[in-house]
Parts: sequence; C-alpha cells; structure tokens
Amino acid sequence: MTSKPDLTPAARRMARLLAGVRDDQLTAPTPCPDMPLGALIDHIGGLSLAFTWAAAKRFPDGPSRPPSADAANLPPDWRTRFPERLEALAAAWRSPEAWEGMTEAGGVDMSGEEAGHVAINELVVHGWDLARASGQPYDAGTDEIDTCLAFVAPAVEQSGGQGIEGLFGPRVEIPDDAPALDRLIALTGRAPSWAG
Repeated sequence: MTSKPDLTPAARRMARLLAGVRDDQLTAPTPCPDMPLGALIDHIGGLSLAFTWAAAKRFPDGPSRPPSADAANLPPDWRTRFPERLEALAAAWRSPEAWEGMTEAGGVDMSGEEAGHVAINELVVHGWDLARASGQPYDAGTDEIDTCLAFVAPAVEQSGGQGIEGLFGPRVEIPDDAPALDRLIALTGRAPSWAG
C-alpha cells in the first residue's frame, strides 16, 4: 500500500446517508450482528473522531479506545455533529503528515499509512451497512473500492478467511466474478444480498 486515497467522497457519502436515516429506523437491524442502526451510527461518530485524532497524532482524551456502539450514546444533535466530524476526518487525512510515522486508533498502534487505509475502509464498508439498514441506495467509487480491496484482501487471506476480531467477521463465499463492491463486502464477513 503506497497510495494516499482521498477520504472526502466516502465521508460526504456517509454524511448524506446519515441525513437519510429516519428516527423510527434507529432500532432497525444492520448487517453488523447485534448492532442496531442507532448503535452503528454511534460507532460512526466515534470512529470519525478516532481517525481524525489518528491523522493528527493528537489524542485529547488520553490513550485511544475502540469507538463505542450504543444508541444510548447518540447526542441529541448527532444529525449535525456527525457530518461535521466526517468532514474533519476527511480534511485531516489530506495532510501528507497524517500518512507518515506511527499513530494509534481504537487502542491499536499502527503506521499512519495503515490507519488511513483502515479509515477509508471503515467509511466505505460502514457506509454500505448504513445504506442497507436504512433502505438507501449505495454507490461507492471504483477507486475507493479498489483501495479497500487492496487493504482487506491480504488481511483476510492471512486469517484464512476466518475474519479478524475487532475488524470483520469470517469471509462470505460468493462467485469470483461478483462485482467489486460485493467482493469487498463479502471479504468483511457480510452477505452482499443482506436486506433488513
């Protein structure tokens, strides 16, 4: 991995998806086991902060921890606050320094380059989760999907397809000629045909 992808399209797509979530959908299931939509949205808000701090290599709350996933933690203004966090996330990763040296996110030490790739993968895959759970269309860019596949595929191969705790579940088998987005989703332990 040597590319430094622009996180802006994925972050803005996520913000548009958040705007399309109705209050009555917050308890809806998602492709993430045991994580209703409100909990997923809380997770998205938390990972936006975590990876912004990872890019800046500054952690205002002390050592980083994995983002929570609990709808009870959603602030009343999440519909405006979380899009602002997503915009800040994308801006932070436009800095070349974000991709250099070491950093941490979710309590895990990693290189800046690896953290940037985890961040875009989180945006793309959780964007798909959010779209599926809320009944919205989803169309990630080819470059984004290719970047995520290049990051995820080696990790899944190394795990023997069994998944990586804290990142994604066991690979779902789909045809080799499936669309690239479906292959990415399947590698992260989700069924591309999932519907709430």
